[in-house]
Amino acid sequence: MSRKPIFTGAAVAIITPMNADGSVNFDEFKKLIDYQIENGTDAIVVCGTTGEASTLSHEEHIECIRFVTEYVNKRVPVIAGTGSNCTETAIYLSQEAEKAGADAVLLVTPYYNKATQKGLIRHFGDTASAIGIPVILYNIPGRTGVNMTPETIKYLVDHYDNIVAIKDATGNIGQTAQMAMLCGDSIDIYSGDDNMIVPILSLGGKGVISVLSHLAPRDTHLIVQKFLEGDTKGSLELQLKYLNLISDLFCEVNPIPVKTACTLMGFNAGPMRLPLTEMEPEHKEKLAAEMKKLGII
Repeated sequence: MSRKPIFTGAAVAIITPMNADGSVNFDEFKKLIDYQIENGTDAIVVCGTTGEASTLSHEEHIECIRFVTEYVNKRVPVIAGTGSNCTETAIYLSQEAEKAGADAVLLVTPYYNKATQKGLIRHFGDTASAIGIPVILYNIPGRTGVNMTPETIKYLVDHYDNIVAIKDATGNIGQTAQMAMLCGDSIDIYSGDDNMIVPILSLGGKGVISVLSHLAPRDTHLIVQKFLEGDTKGSLELQLKYLNLISDLFCEVNPIPVKTACTLMGFNAGPMRLPLTEMEPEHKEKLAAEMKKLGII
């Protein structure tokens, strides 16, 4: 198949920096974006889970997508998180992202509703049909309470031309293998877990949508590049080098630790929006110690 992937390598699921009053800090957003692109990140995902999309208003959500797309200015692909547990909302946000110039959308499985597989097909199919840009499905049962089966994914890629990729955060490598077998080249697989990059690449994956990239953009990119160039040993060494840090980045719910880490790096990441709260002091101390050990701060 000659279709080109939306990106190959590491995309950062970028945080949304906030001012002290909780509003979006667009000046700091520019610094974060420039830092990522200058250090080898292959794509920017805006308004994902790490970007606190669930506590942005629709107006803020669209404003962030528009801002990032314009500021990146085609330097790398911009992927807009536009998923919702309401199909009508997912369609609306996806259409707005397309108007804003996003290169693709990332659609999470509807959370809380716990749709059936039939419901998932309708949800993703209707949303994909409403736009002309590529769709990355996002399967993360630990957050949403619903798992999209390999058979459902195959049905979607077979019936909707612009459903072309998936962010796999199932943590179930057997299910990922089953999906790879069923879908073949019809779908590009991206790891949704930083500790699973090499395993998913070994099943034909194209890269990762990453939290780790905030702290180590060059090396996260290199984990993928080395593997795809045949240096599997070098890729694995880097994967294992960051395993403890990845664990620290998820010791509390994402994005609490990574926003804290960005502040430790000197960025004005700002506060989380409730119900997310500041990181526990003992966790922050452990995170900072690992960052120092790796030379990040």
